[in-house]
Amino acid sequence: MANKYDHLFLSGEKPWYQTRSGPVIAHLEDTILPGAHQYHIHWVPVEPTMPGMTSWDQMGHGPHTHKQPEVMIHIGTDPNNPYDLGAEIEFSMGEELEKHVFTTSTLVYLPAEFLHGPWIIRKVTRPFIVVTVCQESDHTEKAHPEVVPDEIRKKLMFIDQNYDSPERKVTEPEGLMEW
Repeated sequence: MANKYDHLFLSGEKPWYQTRSGPVIAHLEDTILPGAHQYHIHWVPVEPTMPGMTSWDQMGHGPHTHKQPEVMIHIGTDPNNPYDLGAEIEFSMGEELEKHVFTTSTLVYLPAEFLHGPWIIRKVTRPFIVVTVCQESDHTEKAHPEVVPDEIRKKLMFIDQNYDSPERKVTEPEGLMEW
């Protein structure tokens, strides 16, 4: 029997949400529940699962901005040491691309219109979880490939959506199969 609030409990694989970077544990946005902000929970395995990708540092998410704030939460899965992420993440912040490298469970707050990225997984020794919360119902993202040198740019994925057009445009890293 279906319950009145079943639609508020989201988990498990969804055939309509395609990703090859690792399992999506749960996903919510306005198209699923009208008025909802965006919430994503990703499992990051030790080995990448994207065709053509043999190590995590072959790809990253390029510099970009959102119209609203975003929170990125990186959670380690070691029950004996929850602060140990089990991975090394490189994350650049601001127009000067100030580089931050972390290996512990970490929450990163990103104000509206704040340039962030590249976000690159340098290594994974134990699976970890990434939770993103975009405080907007329609995803907005404006890519800024112009702020990184060519040799780095070709290893990054860029997304443009809901700044100039509602269409989602993805630019994939060189050498990887279709995203």
